[in-house]
Amino acid sequence: MLNDYEKFKKEIFTLTKIDLNAYKEKQMRRRIDTLITKNKITSYDDYVALIKKDREKFEQFVNFLTINVSEFYRNPEQWKILEQEIFPKLIQKFGKNLKIWSAACSTGDEPYSLVMTLSKLIPLSSIRILATDIDKQVLDTARMGIYNEKSIAGVPQDMKSKYFTKIGNSYQISDEIKKRVEFKEHNLLKDTYPTGCHMIVCRNVVIYFTEEAKDEIYKKFQQALAKDGTLFIGSTEQIMNYKELGFQRDRSFFFERI
Repeated sequence: MLNDYEKFKKEIFTLTKIDLNAYKEKQMRRRIDTLITKNKITSYDDYVALIKKDREKFEQFVNFLTINVSEFYRNPEQWKILEQEIFPKLIQKFGKNLKIWSAACSTGDEPYSLVMTLSKLIPLSSIRILATDIDKQVLDTARMGIYNEKSIAGVPQDMKSKYFTKIGNSYQISDEIKKRVEFKEHNLLKDTYPTGCHMIVCRNVVIYFTEEAKDEIYKKFQQALAKDGTLFIGSTEQIMNYKELGFQRDRSFFFERI
């Protein structure tokens, strides 16, 4: 019987430093219970014992918990706005050496998309993206840079030809793009945020958090941005209280630090 979720949350925090209290409980508990049942386990205590002794099961749990749905150029109309309006404005304000943070970057599709988009406006050698995620496994996948056809379906044809090599049924992104991204482990709920960012991209992630946790994250993003820096959020998200948090709306899904 899967009960005593409160104790389970504490155990998980001790093991992973992931605070399950910050996630919407009904949604998260349903996902966790599904995974535990798949492993043919009937109690939270037994599952905790399993992930303590089995590294593979531990990684499976973290990977399952941190929702990784990612693809290149997700919501292409927003990438067009980014390329034609937002990036040129940021380059004009801050110069070519932009400090860009892709937060909760998952398997790397987003930071690599940022590099390719920026490469149309400035030389590749000027591009540096910091990409972070809580999940070590997805960061390893991101560093490898191998993707299936579905992941890269949104990549413009010229970029696909230029920066991807077909390997069997998969596609590998070129080293010249990979070199522009630094991947690091980072927990949005507890770790220190970088500072002086000209742009922060965090899309379709905070929807899984409670309202309190969302506000906390957006406040920290605001502090991490340079004045007039831009926050780019996902199409499933809204920041209703953006004025209180120190932002002004630039376009849908783009917010500027006041």
